[in-house]
Amino acid sequence: MNQSIWLVSRWLAATAGLIIAATLSAGAVAAPSSPEAPVREAYAITIRQLAGAAGKPVAAPWQKPHRDRLMSRALATLFARDELYQDEAGEMGNLGADPFLSGQDGEVKSLKVSVTAPPAGGKALVTATFRSFKQPASVRFRMVEEGGAWKIDDIVNRVDGKDYPVREALAQPYECGSFMKKPCKR
Repeated sequence: MNQSIWLVSRWLAATAGLIIAATLSAGAVAAPSSPEAPVREAYAITIRQLAGAAGKPVAAPWQKPHRDRLMSRALATLFARDELYQDEAGEMGNLGADPFLSGQDGEVKSLKVSVTAPPAGGKALVTATFRSFKQPASVRFRMVEEGGAWKIDDIVNRVDGKDYPVREALAQPYECGSFMKKPCKR
């Protein structure tokens, strides 16, 4: 009988240890990353894209496979709709520039990414500053906590003292497209 009690107590101790370990590791996985992490990753992708990545094309941060990982569901959906329009119409979508460069082309030198409005209520503001063709550039990112991780919810470019939120541009209607219930004549 002593051996039975010993076996049960060993089993209980081992089970409790596994439960504690699983709880701790689940907590570590579920902990949200810092709000600037997706922005840093997006710029790492942009820099690889600009460098040509050894002759292989690199998808932009707003394209598959990156957008669903880096962006909120709402913003990813808007970018996907813009991409679908471009495919169906053969025309430029609602964005005329690279939102991460705040221009049609550029470079990213001396990149600094910082949280400019600390997280509160599942939202934060991150700013990326860099030099592009020897000129200072700054892009703001509205971040949202979604699914236990920080995601880019909007990208705000400032041109000639005026803010241009990407979300607002992408939400504009299109002339045609399967999602507009009016096929494009391509």
